Amino acid sequence: MGARLNTDMSAKALLRRELLAARRLLTEEDIERAAAVLARRALELPELSGARTVAAYVSVGREPGTRALLDALRTRGVRVLLPVLLPDNDLDWAPYEGAGSLAKAGRGLLEPDGERLGPDAVLEADVVLLPGLAVDGRGMRLGRGGGSYDRVLARLSAAGAHPALIVLLYDDEVAARVPEEPHDHPVDAVVTPAGSRRFGDG
Repeated sequence: MGARLNTDMSAKALLRRELLAARRLLTEEDIERAAAVLARRALELPELSGARTVAAYVSVGREPGTRALLDALRTRGVRVLLPVLLPDNDLDWAPYEGAGSLAKAGRGLLEPDGERLGPDAVLEADVVLLPGLAVDGRGMRLGRGGGSYDRVLARLSAAGAHPALIVLLYDDEVAARVPEEPHDHPVDAVVTPAGSRRFGDG
């Protein structure tokens, strides 16, 4: 079992390197164009169009852009929660009050500067938007490897909360298979500039 786990972990590390290298080739124009289309595609999902509270994140670097989506959700009156990284890699949450309320934080992140609501605030979300690098046909997501969202998903599971889990990616990041470990949770849907796809019964 230990050998299998190590193999899955090294396979994840290799895939992460490949995907991050591909993202580094994207131009600013590529990223901006994809972000605008992603926002439109995401808002077409019934889960998002009917949500009252969405736990999201601020994209940085060459991640698929979320800022247009965050502003569109807020304009629609949706309560948007954004993560605040804690020293132990867990996530606190704070409300999104617009681009002007974002402050630079560690690891190149942008975080809301408003009131902290506590790690359990995510339990109120109807939808959780997850960052990622890839997803496969089973809905298994490859994250960045920091473990923060593993804690969020474990917290949701322990509380019996079942928000829609949605990952935003570029078109070529929907993979044939993503290596998984026992703690990994499948997502319900992926949104790319080309469209959206649901997994399982969600």
